[in-house]
Formats: sequence, C-alpha cells, structure tokens
Amino acid sequence: MAVRTIVPWTVISLALTAPMVAHAASQSLDELVVVGSRAPAQISQVPGTVWVLEGEELEQQFQSGQDLKTVIGKLVPSMDLAPETRTNYGQNMRGRSVLVMIDGVSLNGSRGLSRQFDSIDPFNIDRIEVLSGATAIYGGGSTGGIVNIITRKGREGDAQFSTELGASSGFNNTEDRTFRVGQSIAGGNETIKGRLAIAAQDNGAMYDGNGDPIMPDISQTDLQYNRSVDVLGSTQIRIDDNQSLDLTAQFYRSRYEGDQGVWLGPMLSEINDPEIRDGFSSDRDPETERYMFNLAYQHGDFLGHTAYLQASMRNEESAFHPYPYRRATAPQSYFGASSQETRQYLVKGLLAKDLGDVRLNYGIDLDREDFSASQMIFENMAAFSSGGLVFDEEFTVDRYPDYRVEGIAAYLQAEWDATERLQLNAGIRQRYARLEMEDFVGTQQAVEVERGLASGADAIPGGESDYDVTLVNVGAIYNLPEDHQIWANFSQGFEIPDPGKVAGRGSYSLTGGRYVLTDSLNIDDNPIPGLETNQVELGWRTYQANWDAQVAAYYTWSDKEAETNRTTLTVDVVDRKTRDYGLEGALTWYANEQWYVGGTGHYVRSEVEDDDGDWQKNVVTAASLPNATAFVRWQDNLTSVRLQGSRAFDIEDDAGDEIDGYTTFDLMAARKLPLGRINVAVTNLLDEQYDTVWGQRAQLFYGYEELFDFKGQGRTYSLTYSVDY
Repeated sequence: MAVRTIVPWTVISLALTAPMVAHAASQSLDELVVVGSRAPAQISQVPGTVWVLEGEELEQQFQSGQDLKTVIGKLVPSMDLAPETRTNYGQNMRGRSVLVMIDGVSLNGSRGLSRQFDSIDPFNIDRIEVLSGATAIYGGGSTGGIVNIITRKGREGDAQFSTELGASSGFNNTEDRTFRVGQSIAGGNETIKGRLAIAAQDNGAMYDGNGDPIMPDISQTDLQYNRSVDVLGSTQIRIDDNQSLDLTAQFYRSRYEGDQGVWLGPMLSEINDPEIRDGFSSDRDPETERYMFNLAYQHGDFLGHTAYLQASMRNEESAFHPYPYRRATAPQSYFGASSQETRQYLVKGLLAKDLGDVRLNYGIDLDREDFSASQMIFENMAAFSSGGLVFDEEFTVDRYPDYRVEGIAAYLQAEWDATERLQLNAGIRQRYARLEMEDFVGTQQAVEVERGLASGADAIPGGESDYDVTLVNVGAIYNLPEDHQIWANFSQGFEIPDPGKVAGRGSYSLTGGRYVLTDSLNIDDNPIPGLETNQVELGWRTYQANWDAQVAAYYTWSDKEAETNRTTLTVDVVDRKTRDYGLEGALTWYANEQWYVGGTGHYVRSEVEDDDGDWQKNVVTAASLPNATAFVRWQDNLTSVRLQGSRAFDIEDDAGDEIDGYTTFDLMAARKLPLGRINVAVTNLLDEQYDTVWGQRAQLFYGYEELFDFKGQGRTYSLTYSVDY
C-alpha cells in the first residue's frame, strides 16, 4: 500500500483508516491515520481491527458494476455478504448492527429501515474506512462496527474534470442492462478549493443463473428498473494557518421507474404462483430520497488544543412497494405502501491535546432525530382485481407513531505510552437521551374507520422514555520486534430498539361500532429498554516487505435481545442473553512486483440462552453467515487483472430452519490508455444459480415461497471507461 498522510479534517473525529484488504505495496505501522480515538493517530495506536478500501483496488471493484454494499461485503471479512436488493437488512458486522456514515454524518436512524447503503453513487467515493466490533467511542448504533464513507474532495490547480461511462448486461434480452454515468469538476487554490459532481445510474431487469427474470421484491423493494442520481458538492476553505472550513452538500434519489410488477391473480388467487407482468402503476413508488448538509471546522491551536467542530443535517424519505394486507373479510383487507421520513440534526465538538507520552481527546455530542411515517391505502377494486398491479390512492393514514429522540453525550479518551513497547488506552462516554412518542391509532383500525366500517378508534398512548447510559472502553497494544503488534480491548456499544415496532401496538375490541383499546404498551409506564453490547477482542497484525496480515478473535454479549415477531413483524425486547463470537482475518502475500495473492475469512457463531440456561443457536433470520474470500492479482505498469471468489457458508438453527450459502467468482481487468482507463469485468463468472440470503429470510418472515424466491444475479458483463483531464 502506498504510504500517505491523511488530512483528518474532512472526516474530523469520525473517520477510520488502516490497512487495505487488497494492497499495492506494504505499509508501516507508523502510518498516520484517523481512527477510533476520533482524532489523528497512527495505526500502531489503534487497539482494534481496522480496514480501509481505497485507490485503484476500490475503483476496480466499483467499475465492475457492483454496488456499495456488495463491495464492502466481499472485501471486509467481518461484514456479511450483501443481500443483493435495496435493503441491507441482516448485513451485519460480527453478528451485530453496523453504523454507516458519510463523512462522519450518520445514515442510521432509530427506525431500522436498512437502507444505509442506498445512499451514494460510487463515483463520489474516495475511500471506505471500517472498524470491526462494538465501540464506546461513537455511541449509538455501533454495536457491530462502523463503516465511514469518505467522499472525494477538490484539489488545488486549474479546473480538473473527471468523466465515467459504464454499462453492464447479462445479455438475456434488451431489458437486461444497466447504464452508469458520472461527471465532476474540481479545482482551486491554497485558500479555497472545491468539487461538484453528478452521477446517475439506470437499471433494467435482472436475471438469474438460469437466464430467468428475478422476482421483484414487494416487501423491502429491490433495484430493478431503478434510476438513481447523486449530486455532491464540497468546498474546503483555508481561513489561516490554523483554521479551515469544509462544507459538503448532497442530494441523492434512488427510485423505481418501471412498469413491471408482480401479478398475484384477481383477489390474490395466484399469490402462491405469481408472475412478472407489465402494467404496474402506483401513486407511491419505491424510492429513497435524501438531502444532507455537513459543516466541519478545525482550529489547530485553540487554547493549546486542536479543536474540531461538526454540524450536520440529514432529511431522508424512504417509500416502499405496495403490499397486500389480507384480513378475514374483503373490506378489511387492503394494499398499502408506507413512506417514512427521518430528520436528523447533529453537532459534535472535540478537543485533542498531546502531552508527550499521553494524548487526550474529549468532547460533547448533541443529536436530535424526528421520525414520521404514513401508509398510503389504495382503492381495493383496482388493486385486487388487477392482481396487485394498479394502485390508485384512496386515502393515507399513519403507519407508525411520530416520535423524537434527542440526546447529549460527553466523552473522554486517553492514550498513554507506558513503555517503548506498551501503550494503554481507556475512555468513557456518558449519554443522556429522551424518546418522546405521540399517540397513535393502529393502522388497521384507522383504515376501517376511513372506510366507514367503524365509527372511531381509541388512540394508543404515547409517552416518554429516558436513557442515562455509561459506556467504557479499555485497551492495550504491545509492539513486538520486526513490526509485529498484538492488542486487546474491551468496549461497549448501545442502541435503542426500533421504537416504531416496539411501541405503537395495542389490542382492540369492536364495541358498538367503535374500536376500544383493551391493552397497549405505554412507554411512560413501560419504557423501551436500551440494548447494551459488551465486547472483548484480541488481535495481531503485521506489515512486512512481502506480506501483510491481520487476525482478531472476539466475544460479544448482551443481556437483552430485540426479537422480530415473524407473525406481526413487530419487535419485542426480551430479557434473554445473547452472544456472538468468532475469528476474522486477512492475509496478502506479494510474490513479486507483478503477482500477489490473498484472502479474508470470518467465522461467527450467534447464540441465545434458553429458559434452562443452555445456549442455543440464534434464529437464521438474525444470525450472520460465516464467509471467506480469496483472490489472485497480476499487474504491470499498464494492466491489472484480478480473479476473486467469495463464499457464504450454510447456517441452521435449533428450530430446523436454515440458510443455504453460495459461492461466486468475479474476474476484473483494467488497462490504462493514452487517455483514460478502461475496465472490463465478469461478475458471477461461473453463472452460479443460488438463492439470496435475503430471499431465504423473506420466505421465513412472510411465507409464500414462490413470491419471495429471490435468486442471485447471473453472469454479468461490465465495461467502464473513465478519464481525468
């Protein structure tokens, strides 16, 4: 890997940088990076497992036509392989949820929408930084790890342009195609520089290894016939020798633009034998739309400290595909499509002080999130008689209770060089948060009131829950001779379970034509408990002239579990101990200047404790699949070729359910031209026919085996041309 110094400000205290999975040259442990202490540090100062994807290696992966979550899943061992749809539900790290950020701005929300990777076009990504495992330093949502996506920035000099054109197809028919285009302009001087870019992608249909069309996903939605646009602008201002300012703004939209849908037969008579047909139209189409603004300020000498300040705003709306809600009588049944809006505001301040053998980082985080959701109800006659193809709005009701989560957190992180070889790390984070939830009428009852089937319905009470959480981390790093290093750490993570699915539930009885509430979860009297995760990790890494390696073993446990009810798809928080333990690692060997080979692997086991105190396998709808990758690469001054394979291993639980794994191979080649560069790739090289992990989980969640039979995409050819000028 090329040795470089990373300027920390664009990610202030929130970026994570360390060795790449695939390397171009070796790197020193003394390389300066921005890592888990939320301020610049060397790799040798990080008591944890850190990965970075960047440079030509990352660019080649993206230009092979693979999306963001697929690339991360194949290159980061602790990350599950991608589910191959719009959702990243179940794509965990070390068996737990992952916090995803863009330039330090969180894409996670308290409502688990699982669309964090439907967020940015690869054309605008400079590098991706990953920290495996729970961390107390970043607070909520990071119980399994952190993925921070760093965007491309402007450079000094005259106007610099970049153009990228790409296309992918499996050549099954004219609808089997994807087109990509990106254009940027950048430039500036010592005082101010910037970049403005627009990137777009237009998808057609997708086909499996047998050449058959893949069933569209009417539950979480997929990316067939999807068009996305990503407009990203950034400006970096050097105020003086000590001060700098970074401004970033993004508009991102990813939306279904087709006319194909899933035909379920008149009155759902063929729901067990669905077909893909033309004629789909809806007043609410699946989409993700987001506006994001980020301001980052740095002062190099503020009262003897380096000061960092970040303020950001994210407004995101996610809409879903119309879905059939079947009830005992026809008037009570309906097709509905939800739209959920998250508005997030963050202010984060950090002071860093170097005292020689001791380094201190401390600061305050402020956050607020507002959530609302609606359910568009469609006219029954058109929806049911068309077999689920025509959706005209009848009315709109609430889907989940409106709520607000706001909080404040203070933290202190310290590093001490105890000896020339031993470094000790410790930190504490204290967070206070409040959840405020509005009253809410159950969606089914609201639908029947709107249709005149009931005169009214009681509201499920809202309320407030308070959280006062202390998280700690303790670590040690010992430097062995010849650039070998071992570390150990204990760290904690915390998250509030999905309020929309934990609360907002009630039991009703129809009395005198009115729905009367008989039972409900009142969070004033029954607060939603937070989920605290504890992790112990042991690791070793080295960077040698001809080989690099990193290995870590971990054990993670919690005293509570957020359990998804397969019947209602709501979430129950239960007092049940859970644990995940495993081993992750990567190895790269540089045979010579042209050849190198390597691989990654992750073994993970997820378990829950039963009523007798015995440990059982966690259900397959929640447990992660072990995985492994291997690659061989050849390169010279003009050409590079990479062959890689990925394997997801089978898992099963004690209830008899199982998820079947699969193996795919990808071949990628790049050639530098007199002007620009061309990339050619074949993904799923052997045209493997397999069921996606999400498809298998969806069948367990929803039933209807044929309707949720989501196959993996078959052999696909990609051609991309890129040029900087």
